[in-house]
Amino acid sequence: TIVDPHRVGHELLYYPGMANLLMADMVLINKIQTASPDNVNQVRKNISLYNPRALIIEAASPVSVENPDLVKGKRVLVVEDGPTLTHGGMTFGAGELAAQEFSAGERVDPKPHAVGSIKTTYEKFPHLTTILPAMGYGKVQIKELEDTINAVDCDVVLTGTPIDLGRIVKV
Repeated sequence: TIVDPHRVGHELLYYPGMANLLMADMVLINKIQTASPDNVNQVRKNISLYNPRALIIEAASPVSVENPDLVKGKRVLVVEDGPTLTHGGMTFGAGELAAQEFSAGERVDPKPHAVGSIKTTYEKFPHLTTILPAMGYGKVQIKELEDTINAVDCDVVLTGTPIDLGRIVKV
């Protein structure tokens, strides 16, 4: 099974995560290059405590952008996987990590431009800051995301979503 050191403790709190941890022959601690060493060590301790027989492997998941020069110093809109930010409890994802790694300038706040379910998401999850959550890929959700992105005045849109938004959203 795979655990995320950006979410220390989630491997113990959620189903099926804990069940998977208990049954795993091998546990991969992913994203070690962007997580704090303390978080990686805590996840390692949790694995050892609950499944001392599991082989522990550490792995990196590097972020990339097509053209880093388009990001450096620019005003960026970061679009992230919505569920990661909402019920996943994160305040950032791969898009924000890319913004940091490739020296983006200002993060442009999409909240004033949010429409429909995206606006509702901001109201329900106040921990979301200057990141735009992609909340789904149905027809209405894509249109709301597209309208929100196109209303934001920015130089670059960075996406950290599990799909290539450029294929379904016209920016």
